Amino acid sequence: MKLTPMAPRCGVEISGVTLAQAEGDTLDSIRQAIWEHGVAVFRDQDFSPDDHIAFARRWGGIDVNNYFPLHGEQPEIAIVKKEADESTNIGGAWHTDHSYDQVPAMGSILVARDLPPQGGDTEWAHMGAAYDALPQDLKDEIEELEAFHTADHVYKADGIYAKTDMGKNLRGQDLKTGAVHPVVVRHPQTGRKLLYVNGSFTINFVGRTREESLPLLQRLLDAALTGDNQCRLQWRPGTVAIWDNRTTWHNALNDYQGHRREMHRITLSGEPLAA
Repeated sequence: MKLTPMAPRCGVEISGVTLAQAEGDTLDSIRQAIWEHGVAVFRDQDFSPDDHIAFARRWGGIDVNNYFPLHGEQPEIAIVKKEADESTNIGGAWHTDHSYDQVPAMGSILVARDLPPQGGDTEWAHMGAAYDALPQDLKDEIEELEAFHTADHVYKADGIYAKTDMGKNLRGQDLKTGAVHPVVVRHPQTGRKLLYVNGSFTINFVGRTREESLPLLQRLLDAALTGDNQCRLQWRPGTVAIWDNRTTWHNALNDYQGHRREMHRITLSGEPLAA
């Protein structure tokens, strides 16, 4: 198994592995690489929907997505798609999945199924590197803070997605979400400190209004995106990406108008986060 960094502080491409057969020590090494680098990319994989589910079960628990359309025969798989005649994509802003849950998902396994001729890349940013780069006074300021996260403004019946041409594809518009997490968490496996806020789902700091929270929140969001803590994946047929939601943000680029893109995603169960 060979690991090739995608960027100085984020992402790794792993070669010499057949994911459909990965288990035991190989799976443990993959886990460790993802926990440390935030995201791992695997090329030229023959990875059927059955392989996708079997690999996720070997990893651990599966969280069935509440919002995306589900694979008809295998509901563990969420369909992340944009049709050729649609203008809005899913995930087209920096975010971390499921921060609005009391127990956020560990991460996702995303498989390329139908790609545009060009475009549709995905970006990730490493929140361990983001935290490390903060000035000490800012680290001190946020050390004891907690923040409230929700997805209601995104997915509800009158939310952001419902007002687009993609909203008709989604489910769960009547769900209510909300969770409080530390602004700085320790990774459950590595112990590394991570900045745990994001621009899509973090609403306010506990004890402060949205308006009172915005100056500091925006300062953290701006500081989180630096050139050397980001990586970018150009998808190809047979590409699989696995990422850690605690360690990274991601952003799905929407630059392939007039073309269809379909990805299959399984969400991996996580554990409670602590400061």
